Amino acid sequence: MKRIGVFTSGGDAPGMNACLRAVVKTACADGLEVFGIRHGYRGMIAGDIRALDPAAVSNMLQRGGTLLKTARSPEFATAEGRARAWAHLQQWGIEGLVAIGGDGTFTGAEVFSREHGIPIVGAPATIDNDLYGSDFTIGFDTAINTALDAIDKVRDTANSHDRVFFIEVMGHHAGHIAIHCGIGGGAEFVMVPETATSIEQLIAALNRGRDHDKTSFIVIVAEGGALGDAEVIAARVGEELPALDIRVSKLGHVQRGGAPTAADRLLASRLGNAAVEALVGGASGVMLGVCNDRITHTPFEQAIHTQKPIAAELLKLVDVLSSS
Repeated sequence: MKRIGVFTSGGDAPGMNACLRAVVKTACADGLEVFGIRHGYRGMIAGDIRALDPAAVSNMLQRGGTLLKTARSPEFATAEGRARAWAHLQQWGIEGLVAIGGDGTFTGAEVFSREHGIPIVGAPATIDNDLYGSDFTIGFDTAINTALDAIDKVRDTANSHDRVFFIEVMGHHAGHIAIHCGIGGGAEFVMVPETATSIEQLIAALNRGRDHDKTSFIVIVAEGGALGDAEVIAARVGEELPALDIRVSKLGHVQRGGAPTAADRLLASRLGNAAVEALVGGASGVMLGVCNDRITHTPFEQAIHTQKPIAAELLKLVDVLSSS
């Protein structure tokens, strides 16, 4: 293998640039030519490809977002779109790919590799931390620290005004951000899609707190839950407990941005390096991860379709620590 390509796809995550830097530097150290594909699969279809060298990724380790940009590409979901992408890779002589992204990225990679026979390995980069086969994904640590900073600030206002704040965090259909923020932020209640929680349980928890003279509460709500978003849940609680002063705060895309934490920079660097070494070693159709501090290889299909559970001890811990 002489030439490889690298791209970032799907939602941006802090640490993508650190991973890209590691891919480029490792590839060049191994004597490979490396090419960056801008705007993910959309750029692959358009032929938006350029050569990269270590100078191109210098001073990128600490930057959020992605140097290569990212985009959604409905066209890549079609055989015609993938054929166009393959034609451009052939024009550039690209023999293997490193995909940096999440489940949608790896879904496309699995189909593309199977159709056209090009080796592809993946580095998991998503703030949702929802990919099976890695203890943590690139961007997750930064996202929870960003969210915690906001939660701590909201706590000050909640305490000052004796209010109940419903704070919605991202996660798609996974509650990993919510659980970590709930424990780290001292929330009185946490609602995640992985566990069935009723409005009655939430109201009971708020009443127990009031019985113990608590005057302010933080309720963390993960997006994607069966009961609806934070505004819907807050409205239902307000109907049952009209005496409460209730506010809603949706943290939104602020969780995606910012300089990656040290943990994310290290994880991204390890996975970028391991992705190139795996590709050169003949691997394909696998996501690189870190489990118990060891590099692991997980088939794309398993990484995408196996639900990554929230650790039972964390679910128990959040209940114990939030009890009044």
